[in-house]
Amino acid sequence: MIKAVLFDLDDTLLDINFTAFMTRYVAGLSGLLGRIARTPAPVMGIPFTKAYLALENSNRSDDLTNHQLFNQEVNALAGIPLDDPAIADAVDFYEREVVPTMHGGIVAARPQRGGHRAVDVVHELGLTCALATNPAFSEACVEARMGWADVSPEDFSLASNWDNTHRLKPNARFYQEFVNTLGLTCDECLMVGNDSRRDFPRPDCGLRTIYVGHAWPRRAVWHGPMSRLARELPNIIRRFDGEEANRRDMASL
Repeated sequence: MIKAVLFDLDDTLLDINFTAFMTRYVAGLSGLLGRIARTPAPVMGIPFTKAYLALENSNRSDDLTNHQLFNQEVNALAGIPLDDPAIADAVDFYEREVVPTMHGGIVAARPQRGGHRAVDVVHELGLTCALATNPAFSEACVEARMGWADVSPEDFSLASNWDNTHRLKPNARFYQEFVNTLGLTCDECLMVGNDSRRDFPRPDCGLRTIYVGHAWPRRAVWHGPMSRLARELPNIIRRFDGEEANRRDMASL
């Protein structure tokens, strides 16, 4: 039985020029840390890029949170201890006060048509609703983008960020740990996302993915625009629940 629906955020619930946002986000953070470390801001882009690549490494064997590994990499590459209380406070201020203002201009962040309605439908069906965004950012940064999408932390039983996860998408460990935190298993959940690479767990862990976008990934159990998903989600849930009931009936014969 389907007990939860997990939503991606960027380009799923939130219409955003994500590349432009990342450029603006990293430039601002590089400038802040460059002033603290008395290092030219452009130089900070190199350790940031390498730290993010370390998070994405599919061969990771550590048990660090994504945030801990990012801090470790930046410290090793640039000599900046991001977990130092004074530096951490400065970064937190940046993410809580500056990042929320980054939605305009070329970033063009706005709610995805049908996104809020799809979240409401999950609640109306009595299912758990969770936000399984790629956890490469802090809670504050995720919540800023939630606001741009016209959703709030109260809409979700759990929202991923780099402090409560140990891998990025599409690593199956991320998905397994996320749904286990909800008290569920992957086969009891549906994932809704727009990224044909990141929103399908690798290796397959039993989580089925609804694809919102123009493509038709082979592993998608449904594909189409978010505006249509909001209308069809009840039927999709009933279909999977019916298939599960039929499997149980056949097994009992």
